[in-house]
Amino acid sequence: MEAEKRIEQLKKAINHYRYLYHVKDTSEISDEALDSLKKELFDLEEKYPELVTSDSPTQRIGGEPLAKFEKFKHKKRMTSFNDAFSKEDIENWLNRNLKLLTEEERKKITFYTEPKLDGLAIELIYKNGVLEIGATRGDGTIGENVTQNLKTIESIPLRLRTKEEIEKDLGREINYKEIIVRGEAILTKEEFKRINEERKINGEEIYANPRNLAAGSIRQLDSKITSERKLDADFYSLVSDLGQKKHSDEHEILALLGLKTNNKYNKVCLSLTEVFEAYEKMQQKRNDYPYEIDGLVVLINENEIFEKLGIVGKAPRAGIAYKFPQKEATTILENVEFQTGRTGAITPVGILKPVVIEGVTITRTTLHNEDEIKRLELKIGDTVVIARAGDVIPKVVKVLKEMRSGEEKEIVFPKECPSCFSKTFKKDALWYCLNKNCFNRRYKTIVHFISKPAFDMSGIGPSTIKELLEHKLILDAADLFTLKKGDVMELPLFKEKASSNLIKTIEERKKISLARFIYSLSIPNVGVGTANVLADKFHSLSLLKEANEEDLKNINDVGEVVAGSIVSYFKDLNNLNFIEKLLKQVEVFYDEKEEKLKGLTFVLTGTLLKITRDEAKERIRKLGGEVSSSISIKTDYLVIGEKPGSKYEKAKKLGVKIINEKEFYELL
Repeated sequence: MEAEKRIEQLKKAINHYRYLYHVKDTSEISDEALDSLKKELFDLEEKYPELVTSDSPTQRIGGEPLAKFEKFKHKKRMTSFNDAFSKEDIENWLNRNLKLLTEEERKKITFYTEPKLDGLAIELIYKNGVLEIGATRGDGTIGENVTQNLKTIESIPLRLRTKEEIEKDLGREINYKEIIVRGEAILTKEEFKRINEERKINGEEIYANPRNLAAGSIRQLDSKITSERKLDADFYSLVSDLGQKKHSDEHEILALLGLKTNNKYNKVCLSLTEVFEAYEKMQQKRNDYPYEIDGLVVLINENEIFEKLGIVGKAPRAGIAYKFPQKEATTILENVEFQTGRTGAITPVGILKPVVIEGVTITRTTLHNEDEIKRLELKIGDTVVIARAGDVIPKVVKVLKEMRSGEEKEIVFPKECPSCFSKTFKKDALWYCLNKNCFNRRYKTIVHFISKPAFDMSGIGPSTIKELLEHKLILDAADLFTLKKGDVMELPLFKEKASSNLIKTIEERKKISLARFIYSLSIPNVGVGTANVLADKFHSLSLLKEANEEDLKNINDVGEVVAGSIVSYFKDLNNLNFIEKLLKQVEVFYDEKEEKLKGLTFVLTGTLLKITRDEAKERIRKLGGEVSSSISIKTDYLVIGEKPGSKYEKAKKLGVKIINEKEFYELL
């Protein structure tokens, strides 16, 4: 009897803290303390298995894998929304509805806007507050019973808040016997990234997008696999009548029931002007949301009017999905050009028939390498699907072979470098130019050399480097330091002041830290982070040059491929001659790090006002700290600037210390 009483207390407490965390976005105890309560409950139930109930927090992962899913018939049809892509589409949608309403009804209309989640629609049925059935939408009438898998989602309560708690908050009685709600099973961007990174390490195929992964996870016959995916859920529809008059009421009641909602992102709008403003705001902050959203759901807020307008096809008349500008579009691959990079790698660039994606006109796309072209079975003249995500270079994701006319041409890689016409050779998936003096190779190598993380010659642009090379005023990056004002004045458009500024910029960069110097050398596979690690390990260029592959492979952040690249680079006589020539002009010093931040890991998010993100990272490293790109329980500080992204929400959940820009400078 004592165990039974303690179990009930533990279940009640755990459900209360779950409600605070997932619904109220707050916490009264630490994650460790909550885990301790769960452990105590688990131990008691192990000892007294007859006291285990289906709503216990320990029952989130089901038993044996299922042989198949049972079909489930929805009491009320689950619908989806038609799409709108412009203000005109939204205005037409409203006008169509207004024609079906009386003058009095038209005057009553307000709108409710909420993010359109890119996940899998689900329905939950609670009997006397306990989760009994969880189902997918299916065709709207018949779905699949996936209760066992939905129970693994922490944000889905196995038991609602008590009838007394809800009625007290609502100020009225409700029918608690059966409550049906609807929402979306989703995967956060962070979790999607984590899963794909794990699969990459294991050599497995990565998932295309969070929605497909969420849907696939819910349809696993083994709920243990579902639980490993750490899915989330959000709720937006109350099917049962609990006295709601408006859709906005439904969201308030859902939260009182103990269900996670998007209420902080939602808005009641009194006019279409306000709807358009909400759309613009959500589009601007789209990347800050912790999960993928692909538009704004716009609903007529008054439930009586919503029901009167009815359903056409699969969609309610009174709701519409106002989609963001598309991330994908179809176009034609008109040609392929080839470019030589600083390492000699020859990259194919697709020339496209112009197409607009997310408001940007796209005319070129990276095709990566010959193997990628073969994988896609891509030909010149093909109709292709182009995808663009944020500022990422657009890429071909699919070839529509059924659109072929027979006039398409094979893509043939050049046997000669497109820049210097030297012979090419293939290594792994890439073709390379063998000529170290190739104009394009030299040009891109010097552009890298003057870049911000290297010698940071911000007063010199790529076009100036091209002119200096074309006029044979320099042959390599080391020659920059021997330039005189008179040499530069020979260039078109370079008057006395411009020439003086250029020489001054170069003179000011004759002293450089070892980490920046290593990065400037264009050693294949060595980025900013690796350059810093190498500088901290060896403290001098001479010691780095002498390192063998075994020495290098044992260093954190340096694997077999990177170690091989470094050793090969320093074995090349041309590279050694270049370094010797360069060291006659510049002074390289090891930037001795203070140990003030030693052992501390930082993550940065948002825009910093006083310094750039790269400068902040450099300051952290200089004081012995480490910089990571992702939040984890090992993160010591999250530094937030303006418009912090999803890392901010994750840091709050993990209990990571969050500091603003002012606090960051104080810490430094």
